[in-house]
Amino acid sequence: MIRELCEFGKKKRREVANGRIVHDALIIDNLDLIISISKDGSFKNIYPTERKTIIEDVIRTEDKGRTSGIVPRLLVDKAQYVIGYPKNNKRSIECHKEFINKLNNYTLPILMPVFSFYNNPEIGIDKAYYEFDKLFQSKLIADGNIGFLIDGDDNIINEDEALLKAVIDNYEKSEIIRKGANDQKCSLCGSTDYRINNIATHGVIKRVPDGQTSGCALVTYNADAFESYSLSGNDNASICTHCIKNYTEGLNWLMTDGQYIQVAEKNGKTKDRFVYSQRKNFNLTDTAFIFWTKNNQKCSELDLFDNPDPKEISVLIDSVTSGKARHIDSDYFYSCTLSGAAARIAVRDWIEISLGDLKKSIAWWFKDIRIDAWGEIYHAPLYRLVNAAQNEKNKNETTSSRIAVHLWNAALKNTSPPLWILTSVLKRVRIMDNDENKKGRESITPERAALIRLILNRNNKGGFMIKENLDHENTANAYVCGRIFAVLESIQRAALGKDINAGIRERFFSFASTNPSPAFGRLMRMSQNHLTKLKGEKAGLAVILDKELAELFCKINEFPAVFSLEEQGQFAIGYYHQKQDTYSRAKQNKELKDAVEDVE
Repeated sequence: MIRELCEFGKKKRREVANGRIVHDALIIDNLDLIISISKDGSFKNIYPTERKTIIEDVIRTEDKGRTSGIVPRLLVDKAQYVIGYPKNNKRSIECHKEFINKLNNYTLPILMPVFSFYNNPEIGIDKAYYEFDKLFQSKLIADGNIGFLIDGDDNIINEDEALLKAVIDNYEKSEIIRKGANDQKCSLCGSTDYRINNIATHGVIKRVPDGQTSGCALVTYNADAFESYSLSGNDNASICTHCIKNYTEGLNWLMTDGQYIQVAEKNGKTKDRFVYSQRKNFNLTDTAFIFWTKNNQKCSELDLFDNPDPKEISVLIDSVTSGKARHIDSDYFYSCTLSGAAARIAVRDWIEISLGDLKKSIAWWFKDIRIDAWGEIYHAPLYRLVNAAQNEKNKNETTSSRIAVHLWNAALKNTSPPLWILTSVLKRVRIMDNDENKKGRESITPERAALIRLILNRNNKGGFMIKENLDHENTANAYVCGRIFAVLESIQRAALGKDINAGIRERFFSFASTNPSPAFGRLMRMSQNHLTKLKGEKAGLAVILDKELAELFCKINEFPAVFSLEEQGQFAIGYYHQKQDTYSRAKQNKELKDAVEDVE
């Protein structure tokens, strides 16, 4: 995984540099504020900007982070370092002092106006501080990078070629000294050109869900407990500084790249929402799914997980089943699933697959999750399938994340989701049926039915495969029992009306789906009373439902005493299919409308 991240980062660094110098001593970062000064160091103006600039990278070269440590960058840094903001703050005083000390190590002509800016505070830094404090007090600006521009010049000072060369020279001399006689090979690139020793942490990764806001480390040895076999620090990983630079920048780009889009709200207004380009969260706050391809190809099929388009899905399935996609996509696709663990990153999954196989897997995924929903074939977004097993009263983010990891894996690699997810879905169904506040709402939604179908079919060890709609040929006991239960519910609704305090679904679904023999004995006695009432009021509807019931009883010999977990899933899907079929037929038969629920 780290090797592929390293290769990706190497390409991305060249791309982001956009013709500028690429070196381990430098990094491309945001520039948020510019201090304009004259050639004699006089302060002219301070104003916000939005641009990328090339600056000194200090996170890795100093082997410590900037959150607790004081590590200044040359010339471009936060307000705390550049102007000592805020005043009378102990850390700000120390940060500014170290910033000036580093600046004094460089005596290039381009820096003379900056020296004057600091050496003559009454015309330079004091005025800049006053304007900053007056105009830019927000934390966003205070945490932004500040650079210098000589008034009348187009280029900011830190991008001067001679200055960048001096930074690189200092870095390389320092690396030679720190490397010493150590010629250990890098475990990733196999080279001995770069230092491996005296590295405690590999740098931080930003925006890791559930991690520290200052960033998390993928590889770190900042305590003895993380070392083994008498090896010290980075000797445990044997990754050189060059590969560290590549993989951390690549991973940071994957975790943070994206753009703001406008999203319509229910009240008619719009709001800005940040959408990641190479990352999916599926509404989870503790897990991120990042992905990329070896040759930087765009895989548009991944967008279908968020917004399934029936036409695009049909084209994808057709291209896979017809063999049209055999000759394309020799590229490779990679995905890793990450969560924050305090200051570290936990890797929850790693996927490596050819792009051709990936597209086939996505096609099979949508074939396996499609379901009949109120007369139309429905493909659920992946985040809704994750939510299908979530308890709204007791949201367990860890359980949801585990489900998401398995479903993401199943979607990309055509694997079978574990059966324990089925347990979670059925538990959610029972909770809804017993919830007083959820009366009148369907407990087996299209998303839950689709997820049940996926799990049952991919874990099938013989027997009937579950179709997307009602299967008259499926005579599995549990499936037929589920259909019978749906018909009994329709009989009750037709006889007693739709405003029932607690129908048989709320009272008996859990019982009937686990212990059918005793449950259906009681249900049949109740249904006879309902049928008798229905015959006196709606004889035609009574005949239709009674006939359906009789036909279903012909397909079953006896009600078992207990249903297994898989059979409970079959029962639920049989119940769902029968209800969907009754709803579809009710569109053509007015009498049947009294036997179906109102669709929300």
